[in-house]
Amino acid sequence: MAVIGIVAGEASGDLLGSHLIRALKKQRPDIEFVGIAGPKMQAEGAVALFPMERLAVRGYFEVLKHLVGLLRIRRQLLAHFKKNPPDLFIGIDAPDFNLGLERQLKMLGIQTVHYVSPSIWAWRKGRMGKIKRAASRILALFPFEVPLYEKAGVPVTYVGHPLADVLPLEPDQAAAQQELKLPRDRLVIALLPGSRQSELEYMADLFVRTALRIHKQMPNAHFLVPVVSKETRWKFQAAISRHEADVLPISILFGHSHLAMEAADAVIVASGTATLEAALLKRPMVITYRMSPLSWQILRHMNYLPYVGLPNILAEKSVVPELLQNDATPEKLTEVVLKLVSDKAKREEIHSEFLKIHHTLRQNTEEKAAQAILGMLRR
Repeated sequence: MAVIGIVAGEASGDLLGSHLIRALKKQRPDIEFVGIAGPKMQAEGAVALFPMERLAVRGYFEVLKHLVGLLRIRRQLLAHFKKNPPDLFIGIDAPDFNLGLERQLKMLGIQTVHYVSPSIWAWRKGRMGKIKRAASRILALFPFEVPLYEKAGVPVTYVGHPLADVLPLEPDQAAAQQELKLPRDRLVIALLPGSRQSELEYMADLFVRTALRIHKQMPNAHFLVPVVSKETRWKFQAAISRHEADVLPISILFGHSHLAMEAADAVIVASGTATLEAALLKRPMVITYRMSPLSWQILRHMNYLPYVGLPNILAEKSVVPELLQNDATPEKLTEVVLKLVSDKAKREEIHSEFLKIHHTLRQNTEEKAAQAILGMLRR
């Protein structure tokens, strides 16, 4: 029997973790997984010592508010792994939590894998050094990350993205709309304001106000809002009440984000993994994000990349609009969305670029990641 410590910090990490656990168990049914896991990972057999929601905090100011609790969880988890050493540890994303834990476990002689490169943080020299001290190997989802780690001397394996394997190259919008029982004459807009409660605090009102403006100009619009938890649903419904938006034709769905985006004519999406999902589903989108002013000022001055949305980063050019912080207003979002749905040539261009991205990321990710980890276990 082998024991793998594993930590995921949010819904996207839970999805990646569930795929990885399933692939590993096909080869090694005896492996046990223990750490911090969401519902999908737990469904595959992972044991959660702490609720994943405790780690789902984004932004500098937001992290500071929860710092004491996060550090306490990390200390308790480290103590558990010292007492019950795993054969290997996998940190899935959540770099601010996982890298510190990985570094301490690596010092104890435990092999560590960081699954998902820390995105823009990998461009900061100090953080690259921290990654090198923490991770025995990086499993990179995107091809542009590999040369960065090779140059820094960090062992890295490009595994592609599991969603590219799961999602079809050509989505079936009509079937998705039929499954959701949507009238055929509607303009369908998917709203994805984020998976974290902290994100909804900044995004829910913006998305509801935008929906009101779109509906005023396009009365046939219907809105789909997939949420990941009761808490995020409550926060979004509270925003509907605050803006007296009960008249809006909104369908709030538990999960089903892929179905909602596949059915949509356009997507308004908070920056994050959901932007990649929308790209793989070939949906025209507007990427938007708001955070605390303090967090925004810190991030803006770092200015690592010209884009924040994964579709634009992967295409290495602006394929879809990004409206961030002060530019993220209901007026601007409405204008850009309605322009997108009326511009057929632009939609075809977006589809073509997203199809290229899909082919690049389709790498049989589960198998590649599992083989890399099994190779480390054998060593």
